Amino acid sequence: MTDPTPNLLGETFPVIETPHFRLRKVEDSDLDDIFTVFSDPEALRYWSHVAMKEKEEAAAYIRRISEGWTTRHLLQWAVTRIGEDRLIGTCTWYEWSQSNRRAGVGYILARRHWGQGIMREVLPAFVRFGFVTMDLNRIEADVDPRNLASLRTLERLGFQRDGYLRERYQIGGETQDAVLLGLLRSEAGALLR
Repeated sequence: MTDPTPNLLGETFPVIETPHFRLRKVEDSDLDDIFTVFSDPEALRYWSHVAMKEKEEAAAYIRRISEGWTTRHLLQWAVTRIGEDRLIGTCTWYEWSQSNRRAGVGYILARRHWGQGIMREVLPAFVRFGFVTMDLNRIEADVDPRNLASLRTLERLGFQRDGYLRERYQIGGETQDAVLLGLLRSEAGALLR
């Protein structure tokens, strides 16, 4: 259950920038790019749902993202390169609890952008936004233990493994475990500067 207060983030969707990337609102015009990212079975290998098959699924997903902003229960940004403004992935806050000052973080990139260090640049700014603007005290991540790249990325940021949940998910006929990680504001150090 989430309990965010809409006014904490204001009424205008916030933009987050790094030297090379801009995180902005997901728009209807991102339909083709959302479909590209979320229809790739390899990119969705460790995601919380199976790969999309039809563009209408992408349109419905964009509508859910928009509704999530309205209710503040799901906050999902488009990751774009500055100067190009094409969605190459997304960063998400989910299960935001203002009263407990925590939220979960998720992210995905189109496969052709893997291995370029994009999340090494984007995630610190996104996490900083969570701690500073959203006033979080704890950020959580739920990662398939086979997703070694994502585990390394989060641990580089200071996330610590808090637990292991066996057979947590049933996705596409497959049983998946989950590693739970957390980062506390008191541990964030350089990320808050």
